Amino acid sequence: MSEPVRRLAATVERLREEVKQAHVTADGRALIELAKGILVERLRCGPVQAAEQLEVLAEQSGVTVLELAADIVNDTAVDGITDITSSKVDNVRLRKAESAVLAAAGDAQAVAQSLLEQALVPLGAAAVAVWAVDSDTSLALAGFAGFPPQEASRWRYVPPGVATLARLALADRRTVWLDDVSRAGVPSIGPASGGRVAAPAVISGQIAGVLEISWTHPLEPQPVAVRRQIEALAELCAHTFNEGAVGRLAEDVARLADLADGILDPALVLVPRLEQGRVVDFRIHHVNQRFVDPAGRPRGLVDGTTVLESYPMAADGGGMFEKIERVHATGEPFRAEDMPITTLVADVPVTVTADVSLSRYGNAVLMIWRLQDETTRLTSLLQHAQRLGRIGGFDENVLTGEVSWNSQLFDLYGLPQGAPPVPLKQLADQAHPDDGPAISRFLRSVLHHHRSASTAFRLQRPDGVARHVRVIAEPVLDGDNQLLQVRGAYQDISAQHWTEVALAVTRDQLAQTEQHAAERDRLALQLQRAIMPSRPDPIDTFGLSIAVRYLPAESGALVGGDWYDAIVLPSKKILLSVGDIAGHGIEAATGMVVLRNALRGLATTGAGPAKLLGWLNLVAHHLTDSVMATAICGVYDPETRTLRWARAGHLPPLLVRSGSASLLPLPHGTMLGVVSEAQYAEEELELEPSDMLMLYTDGLIERRDRDLDGALEELRELAATTTGPLEQRLDHLVRYSSADTDDDTCIVAVQVT
Repeated sequence: MSEPVRRLAATVERLREEVKQAHVTADGRALIELAKGILVERLRCGPVQAAEQLEVLAEQSGVTVLELAADIVNDTAVDGITDITSSKVDNVRLRKAESAVLAAAGDAQAVAQSLLEQALVPLGAAAVAVWAVDSDTSLALAGFAGFPPQEASRWRYVPPGVATLARLALADRRTVWLDDVSRAGVPSIGPASGGRVAAPAVISGQIAGVLEISWTHPLEPQPVAVRRQIEALAELCAHTFNEGAVGRLAEDVARLADLADGILDPALVLVPRLEQGRVVDFRIHHVNQRFVDPAGRPRGLVDGTTVLESYPMAADGGGMFEKIERVHATGEPFRAEDMPITTLVADVPVTVTADVSLSRYGNAVLMIWRLQDETTRLTSLLQHAQRLGRIGGFDENVLTGEVSWNSQLFDLYGLPQGAPPVPLKQLADQAHPDDGPAISRFLRSVLHHHRSASTAFRLQRPDGVARHVRVIAEPVLDGDNQLLQVRGAYQDISAQHWTEVALAVTRDQLAQTEQHAAERDRLALQLQRAIMPSRPDPIDTFGLSIAVRYLPAESGALVGGDWYDAIVLPSKKILLSVGDIAGHGIEAATGMVVLRNALRGLATTGAGPAKLLGWLNLVAHHLTDSVMATAICGVYDPETRTLRWARAGHLPPLLVRSGSASLLPLPHGTMLGVVSEAQYAEEELELEPSDMLMLYTDGLIERRDRDLDGALEELRELAATTTGPLEQRLDHLVRYSSADTDDDTCIVAVQVT
């Protein structure tokens, strides 16, 4: 842009600001004149006396004449002031809220109270929450007003990935309006019904927080003026989280440039370019020594330009610029392999493929890419071929069931050449029983999710020799994404295993703290497995087949407190239960033992499920160290084939009847241990011959990319397709479950025989 044009643009911008200020001043004068007119009519006085009275009342109230005039006009608006007057009142109300927010900058609690009192109560709102967004995209309740302190304490921190209304506004980068939160299925602070609004608090292109507003009644569609006012209030909130950010910007960028120079891959430091507070581009502040431009330009021609100047093709929808903008706004890192990057060379588009990483540091974005050429791909393929050449390979046709092995694989299994190969579905039969859960996850990833996967297990050979083996497999799909075959390899890692054991002992000796933590996890896992066998023998009693499955978390540090139970009571009735302790580690495992054994003892009294859960809640609240849990308790009467059951915040049971599956309606019941006194409702279900009823924990269905309702519907559809004996049906459900959170999984299933 030439200097004369730049000066003209600056002049136009200055005049625009002067006109805007003149409008604000005119609005203020108009409001004062309206207030005078109201006083003339109500006090039956002249204009001069009304002006004097207005000044006296303002002085006595400790507010400005403009603020008092806004309040007078606002009170009268209900009696018939026009929409134009109401709009001016909204403008003044917004400016009053702005003054209060700026005065309380840095104090989110004071900001929340000011927003509620000055701007939101007139809109009918009952409460407000101000969420701060951390660098890991977790949410912290920075300020609130209108919510009980106990409720705010429960919501003081929301971990990354937990779906809430504020998280939805953060992920979508837009204001979310809900006429009634009870119909949205999205949890959040406060009552479970009424209107809700969540607006991102954006400053300099970054989402610093989220403003959430609550109404006690369903929210009617709001006019454009109110929607803009809500967004303006959210923008005001952003100043609360931005105190001192300007002073840190240069320091953050300097540190990030030093970090980029230490990276062995090409790296760029990007700083947002703002116009009227919005990001329009990103300036390439620094490129490191390893930088390689896809268009072949030297570093000097790229450094200091903007992303869209140097890489205009990045502006395509869903392209590189959109990814950079999202990372800068939300703080959520972005990683991608084989991502196309298109540049213009002599006006000809040239596309290269790269592994790309984007991360936000302060107000800047670090972009790292590793360009892939044909030599790189061939080198990678050669490395895989060399690795596979030292092990036994296999190929399994999923459609025909035909399995092919090479000679090394027969030797590894200790089988003679020409013996029937072992298909993947029978892998658990050849392994140590404790490796069953790991093999189940491996088969689920390959056969159901169609993803390459690997796992290690202890192979039990026919000659009695045990070997530590790693299996690697990849699915082969057709054009419709249907599985055709699985190919892969087995590798004998026995020597590597014992080397790793020796290294682990050495590391434990050098790090006592780490050893202590590992010991606690091991003890928790041993306790868990001692109480909960992963695949106990099935029970067939009183015309009822009972089967259970237990899959502990793959990571020792994530050992949880899921439990199951199925026993015959002295009354000849059958107790069925599952539960899930909040948290992980030794505390969760010991809490599981306490509640499970307590429920067993209480059940011998002959009380019903609702009463049992009420007593168990007292145990959790008073006799444990802050244990909280969900649970389902059922008592089955074989004589009447009737199941009485109750729940404490747990997922609904699943009933499969006559080839269709359904989720049972949920009776009322809060989590165990939350409050000292809790009441639980009870339901009754009469089972028919061949009915299958399943109780389970959330590890069976939870996915990071899907809400709970969608996961439950997928489980229902999967259960409707299962046939055969009860044990086989449970194996099918576990193997083809789409859960991916690596949490404990407990299942208790019964079938009327």
